Amino acid sequence: MDVYDITIIGGGPTGLFGAFYAGLRGLKTKVIDVLPELGGQLTALYPEKYVYDVAGHPKILAKDLAKNLATQSNLFKPAICSGEKVTSLVRVDDTTWQVITDKTGEHYSKAVLLALGAGACVPKKLDIDYNHDFENDSIFYAVKNKERFRDKNVLIIGGGDSAVDWANEFSLLAKSVTLIHRRDQFRAVQTSVEEMKRNKIDIKTFYELKDIQGKDHVEGATIFDNRTGKEETIPLDAMIINIGFVINLDFLKSWGLKMEVNAITVNEKMETNLPGIYSAGDIAAHPAKLKLIATGAAEAATAVNFACTYINPTAKLFPGHSSNLNLSI
Repeated sequence: MDVYDITIIGGGPTGLFGAFYAGLRGLKTKVIDVLPELGGQLTALYPEKYVYDVAGHPKILAKDLAKNLATQSNLFKPAICSGEKVTSLVRVDDTTWQVITDKTGEHYSKAVLLALGAGACVPKKLDIDYNHDFENDSIFYAVKNKERFRDKNVLIIGGGDSAVDWANEFSLLAKSVTLIHRRDQFRAVQTSVEEMKRNKIDIKTFYELKDIQGKDHVEGATIFDNRTGKEETIPLDAMIINIGFVINLDFLKSWGLKMEVNAITVNEKMETNLPGIYSAGDIAAHPAKLKLIATGAAEAATAVNFACTYINPTAKLFPGHSSNLNLSI
């Protein structure tokens, strides 16, 4: 059987940087991802959204960041298996894990890095009756093409980063932007909330959606104040729903991993409770956790370095700075 040094499950930003760093450490590397395209949420959910918290980039489109990460990881030619869902991990012997997917069971690895992002998540749907044919035509849970919202009347539902960021984006693009949120506290970054309040956006807190009007596409919506019951109907061309995700991580528990709510418990080495299994990025939980792309990359590097010493106890934990290495890439 063909045994890799490390197999990374997850092709998002953490997994891709982990693949690059594993190549930097000279590890034979494989990446497995359930999506057909690398990049994780960067490409699947918000490819045309700007990302601001990545070192070296004042701002960068999510799809461009994903492309750069994929190019960087490919410097060391890791094996890429896209469109494969991992179903289980099986301990073959003291040095080898078998990674079984819905396509094949022929993945063998000395170490495994779980970089699953938020896990297998599905956007939460509206708890009202509406024509589901509107979805991806005028009702959206992710934005993949900003231009289709140009000069449109847009309603955004939610109070997190995605909802607030899209409200700010579309304030410069759409004909009108209305954002409703069921309370007056936002989960988004405070600077983004402050920007939203300065922009040309009709912000309605304590408001929820009651009804959607339209025959072939969305034409209007009835919203209501959840304190008073007061209703109003607004004309619409498109609706963006950012009210969170339904996450099912029971499969990780079945693998024998120790969990902390919806995340995998790791120590300072990014080790899980299973030997040779590491975790990094949003799916990993530890006392100093910060869920950022930048910290995910750092966690991936930490996990890879300790995986090196796990695979080969004589290996150096820290190989030195890349600027000091003699690399032919």
